[in-house]
Formats: sequence, C-alpha cells, structure tokens
Amino acid sequence: MSACLVCGSPRTASLFRASDRLYHTTAEEFEVVRCGECGLVRLEPQPAADQLPRYYPRGYWYAPQGSAAGHLEETYRRFVLHDHVRFVVRALRETGGGPLLDVGCGGGLFLGLLRKQGFGVVGLDVSHEAARVAWKQQQAPALCGSLETAPLRAGSFACITMFHVLEHLPDPRRYLAAARDLLSADGRLIVQVPNADSWQFRLLGRSWNGVDVPRHLYDFRGRDLERLLVSVGFEVVRRKYFSLRDNPAGLASSMAPALDPMARRVRGVRESGIARIAKDLMYFALVLGALPFTVAEAACHSGSTVMIESRKR
Repeated sequence: MSACLVCGSPRTASLFRASDRLYHTTAEEFEVVRCGECGLVRLEPQPAADQLPRYYPRGYWYAPQGSAAGHLEETYRRFVLHDHVRFVVRALRETGGGPLLDVGCGGGLFLGLLRKQGFGVVGLDVSHEAARVAWKQQQAPALCGSLETAPLRAGSFACITMFHVLEHLPDPRRYLAAARDLLSADGRLIVQVPNADSWQFRLLGRSWNGVDVPRHLYDFRGRDLERLLVSVGFEVVRRKYFSLRDNPAGLASSMAPALDPMARRVRGVRESGIARIAKDLMYFALVLGALPFTVAEAACHSGSTVMIESRKR
C-alpha cells in the first residue's frame, strides 16, 4: 500500500472498483480508494509506469478533423475555450504579457487562440504527433517531452498552464516543482483538474467522467491541490469552479459515454457522416441540458472542475 501523496498516510478506505468506460482500452477493473487521513481519492495500486501507455489510445489528444462534423466540433471547441482564454489572459496581463508555456498542449488549439491575441506561447506534450499538429495547424512552437527534462531555461515564463495534466501523473509534486523553477519571479501557474468535491462525483460515483479509470491516478479536491501547491512554494491567487468547455460536457459524457464525440473518434467507431452529425447533435443537446446544473454546482464551489491560479511565494 503506497503512502498518500498529500499527507503521507498509508491508511485507506475502498470506495469502488471501476474500469475504462470511455475508451474501452481494457476490461480490467481498478480499485479507487480514499485516504484515511486527508481524504485524497486515488487509484490503488497504480499501474506500473511501463503499463500506463497502453491505456492511452492513439489520438487521445484533440486535433481538428476535415469532415463537416469535424468543422462543427472545431467551431464549438473554439467557442468554449474562450472561457479558459479569458482566465489566463488576466494572469498574463498582471505579469506583463508572457511568454506562456502550456503543458499537455495536445493539438495546440488553446495556444493558437492566445497567439492570435498577440501573446508569446510555447507548447509541451508527451506526444510527438500532438506537438507536430500544434506547429502545423496552430503555428504554435511545441516541444515533445516531460516538463522535468524539457530544454527550457529557468525563470523564462510569465505563465505556465496545466489543464487536466496532474491527475495523470504518478508524481504530480515533481511537475509542480519543475514549473516553479521555470516561472519568472512574479510568474503564475494555472492548474485545472477534475474536482472530486463536486456534486457530480457525489451523485454519480464510479460513473462520473472525472474518475476516468485507469488514466486518472488521482482525483483531487480543491484543498488537495492547494496543499500540493503550498508544499512546493506557491500561494493561491484565484480559484474557479466552472469551465464552459469541461463541466457541461463532462456531465454529458458521464450520462452517455457512447455519444462522446472524442471517444467515438478515438475508438474508431464506424459511422456514416449523417450518423456522426446526429450523434453529435444528441450529445450537444445533453451538454446544453447539463448547463443549468453545472452552473449551480459551480456557484456553490462544487463544480466538476477546479482551476487554481497561484504564484511563487
């Protein structure tokens, strides 16, 4: 039994067993436990490091597709990403305007939106193909590799973003420490994770999309993430519990994982163009229907994601 990442306690209580509902990479079930001391939820035991890659299907990150349905999806993603962009732009302006490093940049759509506003950007992703797409389709310079070993100069970034990255890492504290070294004196770190203190997790349990077994090794609450940030030398500046991109879509995917557009594409579901558009429309109808509930839970600081801006102490 491993020690808790946040408090070091070896005591746990079992919550449930679950498998891969979204991408069907395995039929194996995994144990999800809660720390008996601080309450951090995690996978126990975690898959071995050499086994983790097999749970990530090819094309796990998002990139625009050339079909009519793909163009609709691209338009929607650009619209909902402006919620993230506004949050980050405020931090960038408070620090003098950049440059920014996006860790886990995928196909670079977020970077492309910031670049068009005049900010200097760099992407980092473990996927060679994702970095290539970010360069080619978003004209955003992107590197392939780990934050801990990337050839980046200490103190060179005004802002570092990590959207849905930490929950995938065996040792998130090391990534946070590496980010601190790369930030300028007044630099900001913006981290977003699924929120295990959300109404959605309390209602749906193992069916909540934020669990995402076995890719999510940790299910953080806001206070878990804040303790980690403080432990590596950050102080919290702002918190945000609503994401237009993630919260409504997360609830829709929890309720109907077979309709999730990205999951269908990644799994290679064979469907005609008309069938794909029809399923996408049904999915987006669920997303719209989920909007009032997700706004309400976020207003109570119980949104299905939490985004925290912090700076170096």
